[in-house]
Amino acid sequence: MPLVVMKFGGTSVDGIRRIRNVAAKVQVETSAGNNVIVVVSAMAGRTTELSETVGNISRMFDAREFDAVVSTGENVTAGLLALALQDLGVPARSWQGWQVPVRTNSAHGAARIENIRTESIVTKFAEGMKVAVVAGFQGITQDGRISTLGRGGSDTTAVAFAAAFAAERCDIYTDVSGVYTADPRLVSRARKLNRVSYEEMLEFASLGAKVLQTRSVELAMHNKVRLRVLSSFCDGPGTLVCEEEEIMEQRAVSGVASSRNEAKVTLISVADRPGIAAAVFGLLASADVNVDMIVQNISEEGRTDITFSCPVEHVSKAEIALNEVLESGAVRYRSIVADTEVCKLSVVGIGMRSQSGVAAKMFKALADDGINILVIATSEIKISVLVDRKYMELGVQALHDAFQLDRC
Repeated sequence: MPLVVMKFGGTSVDGIRRIRNVAAKVQVETSAGNNVIVVVSAMAGRTTELSETVGNISRMFDAREFDAVVSTGENVTAGLLALALQDLGVPARSWQGWQVPVRTNSAHGAARIENIRTESIVTKFAEGMKVAVVAGFQGITQDGRISTLGRGGSDTTAVAFAAAFAAERCDIYTDVSGVYTADPRLVSRARKLNRVSYEEMLEFASLGAKVLQTRSVELAMHNKVRLRVLSSFCDGPGTLVCEEEEIMEQRAVSGVASSRNEAKVTLISVADRPGIAAAVFGLLASADVNVDMIVQNISEEGRTDITFSCPVEHVSKAEIALNEVLESGAVRYRSIVADTEVCKLSVVGIGMRSQSGVAAKMFKALADDGINILVIATSEIKISVLVDRKYMELGVQALHDAFQLDRC
């Protein structure tokens, strides 16, 4: 029978009433003749609560035991949803990651899915089960330990199941009705997009849009899984994430993304010679600092400045690592300057490949509102800038207006 994967996030399953609402949506799919795999998250706030409990027990906790604790939130949701479906007369059964099994590597807390065995669920479908409710965010390592996939990992679980079972589509239900041209909380006239390409969605996800997890979009693009982003709380077609060829009109800019959680770090007066950049960023990588935008100034008298951006919470790690390399003498610089009051604004669109003038229009829109650009980075379908954080809302609105994104 046709197979559909549905994923419901934490706010969608936050309490008995919402779990019953999810069960009703799943029943609609089974009534249409589909078998369904439902991937669920823990109830809203439950994973954070469990994480804090682990921290209260032990500051230097074992990552394997941490995963054993925080994965239980999804187990509870899966069991409750299976019961709600059975109450509606729908043959359903819950599955934890180890029962499928979902095999992962051993990077506890940030594991990656290596393979999903389909035989047990396929057998149950053949025996008359209509819905397999799978606990998202979790799997099992080769040595039999429970593993978790990191924050937002249930999105990745859903896409991985859709790929493994060759599902007709993968529907991601959230608390928003689709992907918008900007954050609706910042731009009242933000418009829902009917379709967005994998490449655009990947940029949106990596630039601060929290609709889908970045790894889930990468996995969908690689396996050509058709994704739909829909709301759990209202009806509507949502947004289809698909291949570029399926989008008829390719506008220069499809949307504006923003990220408040940014910092700018500058190394002042670094020796300008081969190998220095490799040493600096190799060290930052070893310290697990997530570096994004990078700028190196023109050299003067053999010295230069290197600037990069990273999440605010990574600044202290970066400073510790860079101070250690200074003390060792591997890299010499005069000082470190960190600015934690910046934000990132980005415009994204596959139409940039064939249309010119996007950068000029973006920079003029910001200049007209007195917003100074601190750092610029570009790719084939994206232009990003760092600006002072106090200008974030104004900047998003200015860019949305400049590219007339409220118009169909």
